[in-house]
Amino acid sequence: MAETAVTAALSALRAHSGEISARSVAEEFAADPQRFATMHVALDDLLFDYSKQRIDAATLAQLEALAKAADVEGKRAAMFAGKLINSTEKRAVLHTALRNFSGEPVLVEGRDVMPEIEAERARVAAFANDVREGRLRGALGQPMTDVVNIGIGGSDLGPAMATKALSPFAPANLRSHFVSNVDGADIGDTLRGLDPARTLFIISSKTFTTQETMTNAASARAWIAAALGEAAVGDHFAAVSTQLEKVAQFGIAADRVFGFWDWVGGRYSLWSSIGLPLVIAIGPERFEEFLRGGYEIDQHFREAPILQNIPMLMGLLSVWNRNILGHASQAVIPYDQRLSRFPAYLQQLQMESNGKSVQLDGAPVKESTGAVIWGEPGTNGQHAFFQLLHQGTEVVPVDFLVAAQPTNADAHHHDLLVANAFAQGEALMRGRSPGEAIAIMEKQGQSAEEAARLAPHKTFSGSRPSSTLLYSKLDPRMLGRLIALYEHKVFVEGAIWNINSFDQWGVELGKELASRLAPIVAQADADTSKLDASTAGLIGHLRNLRS
Repeated sequence: MAETAVTAALSALRAHSGEISARSVAEEFAADPQRFATMHVALDDLLFDYSKQRIDAATLAQLEALAKAADVEGKRAAMFAGKLINSTEKRAVLHTALRNFSGEPVLVEGRDVMPEIEAERARVAAFANDVREGRLRGALGQPMTDVVNIGIGGSDLGPAMATKALSPFAPANLRSHFVSNVDGADIGDTLRGLDPARTLFIISSKTFTTQETMTNAASARAWIAAALGEAAVGDHFAAVSTQLEKVAQFGIAADRVFGFWDWVGGRYSLWSSIGLPLVIAIGPERFEEFLRGGYEIDQHFREAPILQNIPMLMGLLSVWNRNILGHASQAVIPYDQRLSRFPAYLQQLQMESNGKSVQLDGAPVKESTGAVIWGEPGTNGQHAFFQLLHQGTEVVPVDFLVAAQPTNADAHHHDLLVANAFAQGEALMRGRSPGEAIAIMEKQGQSAEEAARLAPHKTFSGSRPSSTLLYSKLDPRMLGRLIALYEHKVFVEGAIWNINSFDQWGVELGKELASRLAPIVAQADADTSKLDASTAGLIGHLRNLRS
């Protein structure tokens, strides 16, 4: 029944889209002076402007009907209630519990998990303070000056992104580094210039078996042992893992091991002990501000009506752009250099969550899922790929992220930055007609013939959709809010597509094959006869190049 209702709602939106495409967004603004007033949501010092999307009031009404047909609100309630909505792995999805400040219990299979969350958070805070205040010392008795997090995926992207974003809140005498790639250049370049006696490593791996992470961890361990002796290992390592036996075998004491739970997915784990390098960087008090920012968005997501609910709107507009207007990718452009890793973080969050081709019951999906997410900071992107955004044959919806006030940056620079962000949104929406292009060139002294010749090259179609998140400043609370907004956006998309946004089986096959191929690649005489012709041929050529 629900599937039939969703299909009907999507069909109605497709029929309606013809009316939308007949008018430009600039014409919509001209016809409705209140368009911005009715198409933005303000939540304290955070504003979501979606008035430049290719929609009208009727579109919004139909998108609300789609959300109700898919029972997004009911699925949302099930998530917050700790139901096993990760059906393939039979797990609850409760990253929201990690930032729950309501004072209410959060139940998983009838057990309140809040006491253990709070206890683990206190352990993380105490350890972080010991590092920050110089009480935790290395084998030679010196305080730590460098913290190197070794992880991959959710154990790297979140902490690395957030630590960079909040770098103004970190002490100058404590530097953060992140190693993820199994390419030896990553750890080699990171360790160059560091003092082993003053370096702390955090190994982040729930299973303590992740191939890339453990390969890098072994190299880090060898580096410490070579410089300071085998006995020094325990003084220079901590771990975020649930496998105490494996961690102990590595040489890390139990009081330096921090855990989290199977109802926390990797790409949602920054709020947990995986955030240890961020807690060390910005301190436990500011990390709590970060958590509270996420909690504020959780409350907004749970309580606000659909069309006044920012994550709901973000998800619904994403489905509109993906499934109705046929836009296969979305750009995220933060006009903030410190958010340079935010698009990469969202790539994992959205593409690993919703890059699915089967529904919850295993049947093929009926709609295209998971748009390609990409982006770079403004204004750099303007001089790289904005040409395609403005005049390319593929329309790419854009999210602009802009702070009203700079964080430890020059105000004049920031005014130029904000002006560029607003100008790009206006240009994508407004465009430029051939007649306008000709008039501008003739005013500049071009002949009518030359202006006509160049006009097609200087014409912009306009009506290219964008949304803007405008907020007071980038601080721990605001970063927590931004991340939580996109988490819940992903949830809304998955609820409408009827997919499991919380598993990631697609990463398994390549990992299995890599494990099988690793010894064949390493051994020059290993048998390749059972491999496919391409893989065997590549290994053969690899051996020739190495010899």
